[in-house]
Amino acid sequence: MMSPALNAVIPVICVVLAGLTCMLAEAFRERGERLPIGGLGIIGLVGAAISSVLLWGRRAESFGVVVADDFGLFVGLVLIIIGILTIAFSSSLIERDKLPQGEYYALVLFAISGMMLMAIATDLVIIFLALEVFSLSIYVLTGLRRESFASTEAAFKYFLLGGFSSAFFLYGIAFMYGIVHSTRLDRIGAAMAAQSGAASPLVLVAMGLLLVGFAFKVSAVPFHMWTPDAYEGAPTIVTGFMSTAVKAAAFAAFARVFLSALEPLRADWVPVVWVLAICTMILGTVVGVAQTNVKRMLAYSSIAHGGYLLVALVAGNSAGKASILFYVLVYAITNLGAFAVIALLGTRDKPVEQLDDYKGLWYSRPIASFMLTVFLLSLGGFPPTAGFVAKWYVFTAAVTAGEYTLAIVGLLTSVVSVFFYLRVVVMMYMSGRVEGEAAPPLPRTALAALVVSVAVLFYLGVLPTRLLNLAASSISTIF
Repeated sequence: MMSPALNAVIPVICVVLAGLTCMLAEAFRERGERLPIGGLGIIGLVGAAISSVLLWGRRAESFGVVVADDFGLFVGLVLIIIGILTIAFSSSLIERDKLPQGEYYALVLFAISGMMLMAIATDLVIIFLALEVFSLSIYVLTGLRRESFASTEAAFKYFLLGGFSSAFFLYGIAFMYGIVHSTRLDRIGAAMAAQSGAASPLVLVAMGLLLVGFAFKVSAVPFHMWTPDAYEGAPTIVTGFMSTAVKAAAFAAFARVFLSALEPLRADWVPVVWVLAICTMILGTVVGVAQTNVKRMLAYSSIAHGGYLLVALVAGNSAGKASILFYVLVYAITNLGAFAVIALLGTRDKPVEQLDDYKGLWYSRPIASFMLTVFLLSLGGFPPTAGFVAKWYVFTAAVTAGEYTLAIVGLLTSVVSVFFYLRVVVMMYMSGRVEGEAAPPLPRTALAALVVSVAVLFYLGVLPTRLLNLAASSISTIF
């Protein structure tokens, strides 16, 4: 029987065991033998989902540094959904691109376990360790196509810059420990609340270093430089995974640290995050317009979406806090779906990444074109997709909090971003048929996952209230 002290980390343990099983299955697999290793990963993720649901509302604690509150469990379930979709999309792509199957699934699961731990950690050291666990897995996944120079270069850049950001974050922890003599968030929060008057310079330095670490992970300007190269060089499905899962985990820890432990210093960090949000939305959108490579375009789109989430963080009211979780879920399904279609349309020798590759795609691949259109419209914020509702609630939260400039900039950049999303749609539907090699058919598993993703986007676009209420009640548990 498992000790009650481990209750809070049972979902994480399920994912770790699944990752180890995938690794062992690959190690003991006979040469040429076909094993459903991805299925083992899905079993582990389903087990993690069931244990998360059973822990809902119980606020289980482990070792005083991990708390499975509803906020952490909500983010954990989002990460489990990302993991299941990634595995569902990956089965045919791994075979096509000749990626090491066991290694790939194990790294995806280890990354998810680190991300889930990061979402429920209530100690800065545990957050750092979880961050390193998933970061190292993502670095390796980025360079998994060993024969590709672009993939290797992207992994090296990501690793190098990620190392710098980790150093900043670690320095922030060290400074905070020097001030509070603890790295636990509840004790840091109590110490910050007990401070009278303005924060000391040392506290501001510690807070700034922590902010740099989080800003790198969410691709906030000016810490975004790694994003386009890493996204372009990584295998496309890995790009989809890291663009959604990393953002979800990083924003979970960002919100937990800054909306709880550092909430008493809100007047000090809000102006900095405000500037980051403005710069991130503008740069991500303006540079995205100039891209002709669809993966790079979605990379800058990802940067802009990070800016929208920062707007919700600055708003800081109940609507803003709830919209963070809602936005993270919607963005995860939307962006992962878009990257999956891009990956599935290409072949090993001819990836479909340039804008011209989408000319007349509707004539040869109507279902894939329709799916990609829905995902792009959701990213652009068109009704009745969930992307529209997510942006609506973020901007409404900003207006309610009196952050009119953020709301106006967010609205304008969202309108401009429609240009580069619709450019792909126009290419697919309004360009003449282009004769050439027929694109491979969509595998059944991937097609089923895409259909479910599209259905969820329409459902949340029409009936979002229940999930928004759940998000609001979940995020209230971290305070």
